[in-house]
Amino acid sequence: MACFLVPMTEAIVTTIAQKVIESKEKKTGMKTVTSADGFTMEKTPFSKKLGWLNKMLWGGSALLAFEHVWHGEVVPYFPFLTAASDPADAAEMLHEMGTAGVAMAAIVTVVWIGMLLVSKSLEKRALKAIPEAK
Repeated sequence: MACFLVPMTEAIVTTIAQKVIESKEKKTGMKTVTSADGFTMEKTPFSKKLGWLNKMLWGGSALLAFEHVWHGEVVPYFPFLTAASDPADAAEMLHEMGTAGVAMAAIVTVVWIGMLLVSKSLEKRALKAIPEAK
């Protein structure tokens, strides 16, 4: 009914955080490593990695919202969520948000953390490959 609102809320928060982090990273500049033979490698900034999470959250939320519109659970007039008009349905909707919505947001975040670990591993491997990295 409204499970897509939980990952959408997380996407809003992480998008704001990404913009703040991005502006701070622009002030400090890119972190690069240069070897003796002139090979340069730029580390992936955290704001870009946070962008990965944002894309997954926004994409999933959009697909879920479309699915709910398709089934008539979200309508273009007030109260927008059909379950919000009846107190019994509203309780069911809140339960769904607390279970399915939180679970979906958590799973996407855990997958993103896995992506961070893989990215960190690949960056470490690339740094080791650079002879005499400074």
